[in-house]
Amino acid sequence: RFHHTSTSRLCSCSKTISDEKYQDPFQLGRKDLKNLYEDIKKELLVSAAELKEMCDYYFDGKGKAFRPMIVVLMARACNIHHNNSKEVQASQRSVAIIAEMIHTASLVHDDVIDDANSRRGKRTLNQIWGERKAVLAGDFILSAASVALARIGNTTIISVLTQVIEDLVRGEFLQLGSKENENERFAHYLEKTFKKTASLIANSCKAVSILGCPDPKVHEIAYQYGKNVGIAFQLIDDVLDFTSCTDHLGKPTAADLKLGLATGPVLFACRQFPEMNAMIMRRFSKPGDVERARKYVLQSDGVQQTTYLAQRYCHAATREIRKLRPSPEREALVHLTEMVLMRDK
Repeated sequence: RFHHTSTSRLCSCSKTISDEKYQDPFQLGRKDLKNLYEDIKKELLVSAAELKEMCDYYFDGKGKAFRPMIVVLMARACNIHHNNSKEVQASQRSVAIIAEMIHTASLVHDDVIDDANSRRGKRTLNQIWGERKAVLAGDFILSAASVALARIGNTTIISVLTQVIEDLVRGEFLQLGSKENENERFAHYLEKTFKKTASLIANSCKAVSILGCPDPKVHEIAYQYGKNVGIAFQLIDDVLDFTSCTDHLGKPTAADLKLGLATGPVLFACRQFPEMNAMIMRRFSKPGDVERARKYVLQSDGVQQTTYLAQRYCHAATREIRKLRPSPEREALVHLTEMVLMRDK
């Protein structure tokens, strides 16, 4: 479907802010994210020294805080759109904190499922403390996020954000399965990508829009922006698994193939190299499968097609956010779509 689309049209989202004042999302969001990790650690107050050490391990303040940043920028953009309020509400900032906690808990659990040994350039919890304790640490972070969520005291927000936890579990189950039919396989991949990655961003954006503005149209704009950016983010992640080096990425490359996963670049490559079908169905389990599949992907236009698809999702995100009243935060969210496409780790 994407083979004959012109690059110039697909890349048009990267030209959207050339004539407007440049807004750095990280600079704009910094004020609202000050002391973010200290506040998360307050939520994780625990007497057991080992559990505290495990929780502190990932909340070391060195993460990019990509998800909280989107959430606070969306909160400001929606507040300005609604009544020109320039401040982020305490409850909206709480959503940003909860989003980062849910995300980190899911990483801890993913690393156990995948038996991963590195994350963000350092050893995983399961490598240091073992699988059982890592699972419990992930559970504890999720439970603390749930307590913080209940404290907001809004049943709609609780409903929106608990959907994220359900989606994460369903997405993991989808990842464990595979489809024989080629078309079903791509739909399965995109659904898994939404549930495992994009649902958190989409529903967190929706939650802060509900807290800041009563208009359901704005809630839908926030949700769609988050959904499209989230899917694009994961598509680029799947591209980097083939194009980036291990040192740069902070985790091993070709990791998805080693886990038996057929991501976007593989599914597109399969159209040019049908012999990959058998490898996909056996989840690259035979000796030499991973190396052969990687070679096929790099010989095909799988990486390029996946990048084009990510550009389409970013274009859709830009189209959504532009429906809000102009603000520096709105422009920063537009610029963020470009950063998602340009990132190299």
